[in-house]
Amino acid sequence: MAEMSLMEPNYSQHWTVYILRCADDSLYTGITNNVDRRLSEHNNSARGASYTRGRRPVTLVYTHKAADRSAASRLEAWIKRCDRKTKESIIQHKTALPTGWQDPQI
Repeated sequence: MAEMSLMEPNYSQHWTVYILRCADDSLYTGITNNVDRRLSEHNNSARGASYTRGRRPVTLVYTHKAADRSAASRLEAWIKRCDRKTKESIIQHKTALPTGWQDPQI
């Protein structure tokens, strides 16, 4: 296995920020390192967020890969602070993410 510099992002876990559209048309933002598993949890199990459990089914409407968990958490927090209009624009790829959030080269 190749050694990784402490300064290089660790893309081995492929953390992803995602936005779900719930059955009541509300939006939920989260992070995961396995989008398919997490979507299934939101729709089918008690492991889904309590917010989405009462708003099933949910549909995946946006994903963005992040360099690591920390970067994913920061972007998630930024999106959660956005108003609904901005979130809809992000989903439609009309609003650019803040500088520095471009897709990593994975």
